[in-house]
Amino acid sequence: MRRRLLTQAPDITAVFAVSDLVAAGAMQALYSRGILVPRQISIIGFDDTFAQYLAPPLTTVRQPMFDMGFKAASLAIEFITSRDLTARLEFCPTRLVIRESTARAPA
Repeated sequence: MRRRLLTQAPDITAVFAVSDLVAAGAMQALYSRGILVPRQISIIGFDDTFAQYLAPPLTTVRQPMFDMGFKAASLAIEFITSRDLTARLEFCPTRLVIRESTARAPA
C-alpha cells in the first residue's frame, strides 16, 4: 500500500486490493504505521490464494482457479482443433469470503 495514499486520504476506511498478495503488502504497510486492521481500516483481497493464513485472516473474493484454467485450456484446444475464431465470453462465478480483515467503518 502506498504510504502516500494514507497521507493524501487520511479518512480512508477500506482498501480493496487487486490480489491477496497486494492486500498482504497493504496490511504490512499499515502495521508498520501502527494502523490496526480491521479496527481502523478494512482490507479486502482478490483471489483467495492464501488469505486464510494471514493475520488477521483476509476477507477476499474467491476465484475458481481450477475452473478458470480448465475453461482456458478447453478453449485453446477447441481453437487449435477447429480454427473457430468466433469470440465469446466465458464466466466463472466468484464469491465473497468474509473473514476478519473487515469491519464497520470507524465512526
